[in-house]
Amino acid sequence: MALPPGQRAVEGFPRFGTHLHHPPPPVPAHPTIELGGELTEPVSLSRADLAGLPRRTELADFHCVAGWSATGLRWEGIPFATFYREVVEPRLRPGAPISHVVFAGLDGYQSIVLLDDALAADVLIADRLDGQPLDSDHGAPIRLVSPSQYGFVNTKHLCRIEFHVSEPPDPERFSPIAAHRRARVWAEERHRYLPGRVVRPIYHRLIGPIRALSARGSSTRRA
Repeated sequence: MALPPGQRAVEGFPRFGTHLHHPPPPVPAHPTIELGGELTEPVSLSRADLAGLPRRTELADFHCVAGWSATGLRWEGIPFATFYREVVEPRLRPGAPISHVVFAGLDGYQSIVLLDDALAADVLIADRLDGQPLDSDHGAPIRLVSPSQYGFVNTKHLCRIEFHVSEPPDPERFSPIAAHRRARVWAEERHRYLPGRVVRPIYHRLIGPIRALSARGSSTRRA
């Protein structure tokens, strides 16, 4: 299968993340997902609370904004559209026109996603990869998987989801490497202000250093 514009297939599935050389956060003994924003009241969901929801397997590639792609990954989890319909909608404030979703991880990272993009058919709240529970390097215990968007949308170590009626403040707004708000891989939406083909060569040069730094923080290399 052809890759999106500017992507190169790599062997394996490299660790990535905002903290690079730091190890991933510890997996909680009793993980939960907190729900907030435009709800009638905050909600805390355990793994047991999610166990009864329909599950799906998604065979998909993972595309890093730097230009590498891990191909043929088999994710398993709950379709986000199902989660939203069955868990979130009954708890929303009456008449709240949700437009954006914030996904936050235990490592402090968060992504802001348009609700329409989050509801795409291939988006999962995933807990398994290639037949095994997620490991710490790839987002344990639960993560967002949105194959049609670059990796920076796919928040790992998911611990909180917020629902908003307008776009929340973005700390990257004035960053020179501000990420695209939608990050659709087939439209090559890498950078917020510059065309993807312009920044592509710069990002490609970062693949090696990022991979090396990320490996230093891998959970498999900790003493």
